[in-house]
Amino acid sequence: MSRFLLPALSLVNLCVGTGAFIITSILPDVARALSVSLPAAGQAMSAYALSTALLAPLLLVATGRWPRRHAMVFAMLLFALGNAVCALATSLPVLLAGRVLMGIGAVFTPLAAGLIVASVPPAQRGKALALVFLGISLSYVIGLPLGSWLATHQGWHAPIWVVVVASLLSCLLLWAVVPKDVQAAGISTQGLGSLLARADVLSVLGITLLYFIAIFAVFSYVVPVLQGLVPMSAERLSLTLLLFGLSGVAGTLIGGVANDRFGALKSLSVLLVLLGSMMLALPLTQGNWIFMVGVMLLWGTAGFGMMAPQQTRLAALSPAHAPLLLSLNTSMLYLGTALGAVLGGVFVPSLGFTHLAWVGAPLAGLALLLLWLGPRVPRVLPKPPPLPAG
Repeated sequence: MSRFLLPALSLVNLCVGTGAFIITSILPDVARALSVSLPAAGQAMSAYALSTALLAPLLLVATGRWPRRHAMVFAMLLFALGNAVCALATSLPVLLAGRVLMGIGAVFTPLAAGLIVASVPPAQRGKALALVFLGISLSYVIGLPLGSWLATHQGWHAPIWVVVVASLLSCLLLWAVVPKDVQAAGISTQGLGSLLARADVLSVLGITLLYFIAIFAVFSYVVPVLQGLVPMSAERLSLTLLLFGLSGVAGTLIGGVANDRFGALKSLSVLLVLLGSMMLALPLTQGNWIFMVGVMLLWGTAGFGMMAPQQTRLAALSPAHAPLLLSLNTSMLYLGTALGAVLGGVFVPSLGFTHLAWVGAPLAGLALLLLWLGPRVPRVLPKPPPLPAG
């Protein structure tokens, strides 16, 4: 494996993560521009998430026999097109259509994860996946604060055009770095029924679904939540989002190292307890920026830290079906994102933005119970067969 492959995949995930989640940092601007309510504008996150959950796996199967370089470049071209549609949107339906296209293009992420699982020895897999997903974490450090600042000074379309350009540059990077003769590892729907009939598979996927519903019931509305707790200037808001993103970077790396050293079960137990506790604590920080930021830092560490352990648990269940399982996990991730956005929107009228985090805490508790009471998952994976060359 080329030494440039992991950094390149991480950089492209930075672009994907920025495009996916930048809407949360510019949501009030989008709502005003399109003359819709905040909960209505928040469904742009739902449109992207549902598209990624339901349509991206179909593209994964359709391109299953393509060389990985071709499939990844095609995915990022779709992602660029979807962002362009969003940047040109003058109504909510057009914006949602663009977000659907983006969601299909986000199939890049499971493509990258499947390539890494098949290419990296089991003992190093957690750390390698963490490095690839580091790009998603960095999107909160770079993309969200930059998006918020650009939207304030140049209008909400500006940060989306930046993502369009970055997506096209990502295509060039992938074409240069991903080997042209690397083929898919037999990605198809064969065996899907038997996988979904297994209690251990459903248990792991259920944990991903629950904790992402918990997170995005709040994070889909992160700007009004933060402003409701502590009203702040655009500069301080950008700083807050930057600090949260840095905690996500730390959490991604910590999760990968902890998985390889302590195992997924122990790592996820600690992280879920931390996540639920911070959700309970966040509304209590109202009026105190320092305390609010401290809670958000721990929240970000816990939320991002769970990615690598969950990926390795799934791959351990059936190494031969790892790409399909990772795609299903991505579907649960984004289905949870969509359901979280809807759930948060339902509770905003009764709880307000300041207490919205309390919606997510019980769901984090349910994920913890499922982790403890669900079927056991093996810790050590056999090395899967190498990818065939064309």
